[in-house]
Amino acid sequence: MSSSSVTRILDYGVNNLNSVEKAVRYLGHTAKISTSIGKADRLIIPGVGAFAEAMRALTPIADEIREFAASGRPILGICLGQQLLMDGSDEHGQSTGLGLVPGWVKYLPKSAGLKVPHMGWTPVKFIENSELGREVGATECVYFVHSLYCECADAQSVVATADYGITFCAALRHDNVWGTQFHPEKSGKVGLRILENFLSWN
Repeated sequence: MSSSSVTRILDYGVNNLNSVEKAVRYLGHTAKISTSIGKADRLIIPGVGAFAEAMRALTPIADEIREFAASGRPILGICLGQQLLMDGSDEHGQSTGLGLVPGWVKYLPKSAGLKVPHMGWTPVKFIENSELGREVGATECVYFVHSLYCECADAQSVVATADYGITFCAALRHDNVWGTQFHPEKSGKVGLRILENFLSWN
């Protein structure tokens, strides 16, 4: 897809939007915040909040999101947005997700003696030849704010990991569906590089 393609940033009432829009536009791409998908070429689902509340907000357009994914157009979920891509979550009791990526969202363990939520800059390690991690160094740090993580049913869906008591999925890809547990829009130059890798993928 060309840089003239439209990236829709989904507004479902429980997420942080402006920093994502600003980052996409800074990279020279067309971004529109909207409560609907319309004729978007790409879709970004940001997220700050609780899983069940977010899924309730998405209910009116959940099938449209699934149809968008089935069309082969790229989707990127950020933080909670990545978690919503999964089959479901343990947050505050079990809830069903969008079911676009096989797997489940689980709480980070507190047994390691680390504070939860995990908040701050942490090194991220992309798998070799990952398109999302193209030109990202092996010791680069990105910004996390989360208490839960995605456990993918297929290990090949995990394209990046980070460590916080356990080694967890920091980024995933399942066909044309992508996700980052960290916030690329808040991760400086390396975050912009990762976001550009998604925006320029076709």
